[in-house]
Amino acid sequence: MNAPYPEPFRRPDPRTAAASRIADFTRWAARHRGVPEHAGYDALHRWSVTDLAGFWSAVWEYFGVEAATPHEEVLAEDTMPGAHWFTGATLNYAHHALRHLADDDVAIVGLDETGSAHETTGGRLRAQVASVAATLRASGVSAGDRVVGYLPNTPHTIVAFLAAASLGAVWSVCGQDYSPKAAADRFAQLGPTVLITADGYLFNGTHDRRDAALELARALPTLKAVLLVDHVGLPWPDTAHPCPVVPWDDASTRTATLTCTPVPFDHPLWVVFSSGTTGLPKGIVHGHGGVLLEHLKTLGLHSDLGPGDRLLWYTTTHWMMWNLIASTLLTGAVPCTYDGSPAPVARPDILWELTARHRVTVFGTSPQYLLGMAKYGIDPSVHDLSHVRVVGCTGSALPASAYPWVRDHVGARAVLASTSGGTDVVSGFAGSAPTTPVWAGELSAPNLGVALAAYDAQGSPVLDQVGELVVTRPMPSMPLYFWNDPDGTRYRDAYFSTYPGVWRHGDLITVTSHGSVIVHGRSDSTLNRNGVRLGTADIHEAVEALPEIAEALVIGAEEPEGGYWMPLFVVPAADVTLDDALRTKIRDTIRTGVSPRHVPDEIIAVPAIPHTRTGKKLEVPVKRLLQGAAPEDVVDPATVDAPDLIDHFARLGAERRRTRKGAR
Repeated sequence: MNAPYPEPFRRPDPRTAAASRIADFTRWAARHRGVPEHAGYDALHRWSVTDLAGFWSAVWEYFGVEAATPHEEVLAEDTMPGAHWFTGATLNYAHHALRHLADDDVAIVGLDETGSAHETTGGRLRAQVASVAATLRASGVSAGDRVVGYLPNTPHTIVAFLAAASLGAVWSVCGQDYSPKAAADRFAQLGPTVLITADGYLFNGTHDRRDAALELARALPTLKAVLLVDHVGLPWPDTAHPCPVVPWDDASTRTATLTCTPVPFDHPLWVVFSSGTTGLPKGIVHGHGGVLLEHLKTLGLHSDLGPGDRLLWYTTTHWMMWNLIASTLLTGAVPCTYDGSPAPVARPDILWELTARHRVTVFGTSPQYLLGMAKYGIDPSVHDLSHVRVVGCTGSALPASAYPWVRDHVGARAVLASTSGGTDVVSGFAGSAPTTPVWAGELSAPNLGVALAAYDAQGSPVLDQVGELVVTRPMPSMPLYFWNDPDGTRYRDAYFSTYPGVWRHGDLITVTSHGSVIVHGRSDSTLNRNGVRLGTADIHEAVEALPEIAEALVIGAEEPEGGYWMPLFVVPAADVTLDDALRTKIRDTIRTGVSPRHVPDEIIAVPAIPHTRTGKKLEVPVKRLLQGAAPEDVVDPATVDAPDLIDHFARLGAERRRTRKGAR
């Protein structure tokens, strides 16, 4: 939404800005690339998107990227898709993540909802990565093989990822709140060689996932070994296993020498999965070099992270923010992992308490978390937050009202940095930096290296108008390809079918005349609750398997003032009534069969679900109807199998808005 502040809510502090890493990078670029010495952020951004080779080679040199073999050309093909970066270069992401570690300094801090903390030193982290890498190698893993994790956000997960990356193996992970089937829907596509899994996770108490982990292992027939992590202290059952098992304590304590295998710049680093609205989730593949450069830029320049800093960002392992937590190591800063609820019942301010106790400098969360803190009167200022320099916020649009709340309750020193990006590029498109002003309710500017624009339906850029978020020039972290998409058809259709040669992301934005970006939410049907993108297909499959339900449709609708409504519409089977008992059964089915994060806000009976004439559910049109769009602007009735349902959902949306208005 548009912010009510005609002037910036906050201007950069000159002294802080001058001492920042992005200011130092600007001075470096003036000496080595001819950028004007006193260039402001706008000029720096223009250079970064007009001279792609100059900018990205500057990032490479400024951060001292180390290649086993040098690159021949920075950008061989300036096309989308098909751009080729730093051709000929070989390197390894894990080498760069581990190269800053001093043996006796803290490298990772593991935190959880009980308030406990465990510090891992640089020497210990390097030794653990070397040991787990040796264990993976002994289990048959080599470059290109897949290693998957069914794990919570703990130091174990970072160790496992870096061990796989050091070998040139391909990593993928999801949280244990996913059911075994939902996890297998992702991992089975990869044909993994090794599964690394924990006994459970914390979220308002301990959740036992031993049986789920073993069920997942049985669903992955390509496994040669399973590594069992003892995280919450539950003994593993003495039962038959589908393949050899190795306790984590054995896997991580053997004596081994760390060797990071050099791989080509675009060698696969990990596979992250889209939520997907139909069918199996899409596996998005990113490369070692593209992620390395993009995360050095994002974390090092935009977040101003470096030695002496600590980052704590609430996330799960299947959200892309976990990938950025791991990449904090690239900058020399310390990542803090966190396992648990962001606001556990017994200690709802635990994240602020831990932020104060461990002197966190960059704290990250979602809009819903900040709004919830304000709504329920939780005051972070009872803790010493004087070290917090940045409060990062992403996942959905952040309303203007959150900005003064953060200033008043976290501290005037803390800059509220709202950002927007995507799993697809595992980075941000727009955000802020120490040198940018902040407008309440807006993102300060497009990120460096991101040629961002808002396009109208005709493919023309618009200013101060709502349009589709597009990127008009390539980024190094754009996907290499989708898994199991040999000819690239699905990849091209996902991003380039609307505007050929231009990346369409699926968000609605406004690029303002003062250079900021306003995010209005998803233009497609992907759910986005609390910053975690969820797939509708998982929910539909679980609910429609119930004999009492004929069909289901789940929608995620952004609402005014930062609200998010996720209703589930169900068509009961013949002679079935949707009562409280059936609602409870549906919620329990989703909670256990998919994940607790997928449980809807409401379950509403409807006479039928509308489809296109070819049978596809009208997810996006229904969402827009619920948000108040006029039916004639949403869908042509001639294309719908039951046109009368259009008015039905429009009435539901109107009733919802009247109810909310009356409640206020």
